[in-house]
Amino acid sequence: MERPAVATSRIGAARRSEQLLKEGRKRLVEELKNYIRELEVLLVRCEAGERGSAAALCRIAHTLKGSAPVFGLSRIGEIAEILWKQWEPVSAQQDQDKVRPLLYSGRQLVSQLWMEYEICVKEQQLETKGVRGSGGPAAAPSRLLIIDDDDVLRSYLARSLHYDGYEVMEAADVDSGKQMLRNHHFDLVILDLMMYPKSGYELFDFLKEDPTFKWLPLIVLSGRLDVQDKVQCFFLGADDYVTKPFEYEELSARIYSLLERNKGFEQMAFRDPLTGVFNRRYMDQQLQTELKRMEQYPAPMTLAFLDIDKFKLINDNYGHAAGDVVLQGLANVLQSQLRVTDFIARYGGEEFVIIMPGTTLAEGEKVLLGVLEVIRGAAVARDEVREYYITFSAGLAQWREGMSAEEWIKQADASMYASKAEGRNRITTRGEDGLLAAPDKPEELQKLLIVDDDEIIRSFIVKSLEALPLTVLQAASGKEALEVLSTEAVELCILDGMMPGMDGWEVLAQVRNNDRHADNPTKVIMLSSKKQEETAHPGSPISADEYMSKPFSIVELELKVKRLLNIEEHGLG
Repeated sequence: MERPAVATSRIGAARRSEQLLKEGRKRLVEELKNYIRELEVLLVRCEAGERGSAAALCRIAHTLKGSAPVFGLSRIGEIAEILWKQWEPVSAQQDQDKVRPLLYSGRQLVSQLWMEYEICVKEQQLETKGVRGSGGPAAAPSRLLIIDDDDVLRSYLARSLHYDGYEVMEAADVDSGKQMLRNHHFDLVILDLMMYPKSGYELFDFLKEDPTFKWLPLIVLSGRLDVQDKVQCFFLGADDYVTKPFEYEELSARIYSLLERNKGFEQMAFRDPLTGVFNRRYMDQQLQTELKRMEQYPAPMTLAFLDIDKFKLINDNYGHAAGDVVLQGLANVLQSQLRVTDFIARYGGEEFVIIMPGTTLAEGEKVLLGVLEVIRGAAVARDEVREYYITFSAGLAQWREGMSAEEWIKQADASMYASKAEGRNRITTRGEDGLLAAPDKPEELQKLLIVDDDEIIRSFIVKSLEALPLTVLQAASGKEALEVLSTEAVELCILDGMMPGMDGWEVLAQVRNNDRHADNPTKVIMLSSKKQEETAHPGSPISADEYMSKPFSIVELELKVKRLLNIEEHGLG
């Protein structure tokens, strides 16, 4: 029987793979228009006898043949494969007598690609609009809590709201609902009024006592038509009251309206207008709320104080508009990389504060190190002129009994300045005893090089493997790959077999030649549009360690990477 952790890991990997495929498909469709226009131009040049045009046409067809099926666009891959097979024999030596018969069928195939492109665009537009049951606008990615002791109705609502794009959690009684509210952040609660053994009324007092829930929208469901019940619920803080039986489309519209209205209120009152994270005023309130919660429900809690390194130079060299773009970029990374339970606020200038409830100092440091690794590895923002790369210095302090909010922030701030003094681009911690720990040293990760002239495929592989502890490098050609390999010790190379100029097989030959003198030879996964038996040469000194044919499975690729680099698999639950 399969272990739960392994099963959870596979489910998580499958979901992540599905999301990455969706993102890759969207990007490929965006690029498809440019590819088709270029094919049209190349067909005109082929007809005029321009040398090299057939080879260029063949390369584009080959790229689409290999890339499109990876993202589920099999029809586009099939058309591109027909085009490639027709033109590949004439691509090396462009004989006009052989080219002319291909022009008509080539234009027909390009016309088919245009039709497929239009279909893909319409599908994405429908998906983006997220057509709901009532034909209303798409639901925002909000988290809802349903508290209802009717298993059938609760399940129906949960599934229906999930299909509308919401994340939904369920509770069968008031006590379970309270526990979920303590442990998770929700954007809206749907509460059944008449439950057993405790009625929904008991939740009103719980919500009133905690200022954290002051702005949490609440919709009451009730099977009673009594006006006094309705009036009492509104006085107690309900935002809406829906009588059973109800039409789902109406409830869905009420939920959407409440969420949109609440987002507007929150944005004005609690959010920093530049970065979109919480402002300092709301952070001060949240700190007091968390400290009061700690008195009732003791648990570890860590605070991080973060400051962008050499931010003044960005403003001085590129202007305050560039500085604003960098602040927004960092805020976006923090929001995407941190957990739902973490609270992010802009403290002032280039400083941010992160509150991590239920988190020990070691756990908080691990989370923040992951964020710093992401920041180190890619541009945090870009504008029309340039990309902006930054690092940050951070300090963490764990809350101790009797510590005030001011003391807590002061300790984290002091830890951050210790990081600055140690050379920036690092994290320093201050433990329960209030003493500084040694600053972290950037971890040496194994290096993976992705070599493919198709930018979409490279980006897709990078995102697919971002959860692995690797430093990922990229090269768009064989020549560029050899330049990287001459300066970097790369443990694994994912190499496309067919590229313009120097192809993957020539690169592999040079890699294997250099391996003769290396203590740790570079492992190679060869990507090819041909089957392995057509390309691999058993016993040959230039054999790759693994072969994968396009289109390839991202789950299989990840497993091969883990095996070749001896990366242990952990549960993702």
